[in-house]
Amino acid sequence: MHAGNRLVMLTAAALLGVAGSAGAQHAKFVLFGDPDPAFAEQPKEQTFVHPCTAPYFNENSFITTDLRLWYVYQKFDGDAPLGDGHAQVAAAEVRVALTDRLQLVAYKDGYMWIDSDNLEEDGWNDVAAGLKWNFYRDVPGQFHMAVGAGYQFPWGDADVLQNDSELRFWYSIDKGFDRLHFGATLNALLGVDEDDRWGQSDRLHWDLRADYRLTDWFSPVVELNATHSLDDRDATLPFQGGDVGNFGRGEDDPIFTAGAGGELRPFESVFFRAMWETQVNQEDNLYDWRVTLSVVIAF
Repeated sequence: MHAGNRLVMLTAAALLGVAGSAGAQHAKFVLFGDPDPAFAEQPKEQTFVHPCTAPYFNENSFITTDLRLWYVYQKFDGDAPLGDGHAQVAAAEVRVALTDRLQLVAYKDGYMWIDSDNLEEDGWNDVAAGLKWNFYRDVPGQFHMAVGAGYQFPWGDADVLQNDSELRFWYSIDKGFDRLHFGATLNALLGVDEDDRWGQSDRLHWDLRADYRLTDWFSPVVELNATHSLDDRDATLPFQGGDVGNFGRGEDDPIFTAGAGGELRPFESVFFRAMWETQVNQEDNLYDWRVTLSVVIAF
């Protein structure tokens, strides 16, 4: 784990030196065409905080070019079959504004370490990417909507509960009221590999979020997340995987979590976030509580 932490910190330090001035919710770098000029006139207090928890699935409606470095520490529920223990993940997400309305999103990768009573392994996560289209934009009214589609490639290590193929479709909505901002995302996750080692199920994952721009350098953030399995199909583990993995289980075992934390903005184009999150229902699964740390470097 120490090597992974050092890699994340060194990468962040290197990019801090080259990141140019950029807005937190709209790219100044657009691959084809020009940025929407309406964002240049937007007051700073109307800038939304990017989603902090559930980093694979919690996606807002804005078209940005940025790098997001993640570190997650998740404590397991000791009553679940894996026993007492934890998982750690170090990862990087990349977003590129192809046009001012279309974005390439590489939303899952990284390396995982699992250390519990019944499983002690480390390995690579699956890799997932897709496209997001911002189909509705009202900058003065602070109202935005987007849809997206992605695919998770089963390139991860099964020893750390990965190696899932999954189609993803999502819808997001974001509405601001001056300094106060709300957002929601709904994901449909469809398992496509019937021979998956851990089983497959179709799932719904949703996220609610709110932030308040208290000052130009700090925003408190609260977020709610949930994962619902729609069926039990070829399950091999007796619990749901949530956003860790698709285990083909959990039709009657949803996971609800709540998180609180904040974002620090010491530089115009670099944002540091920290969130503490806990499960709010009492089902036995991988979740007990989680700490998520991330750095967003905007271009």
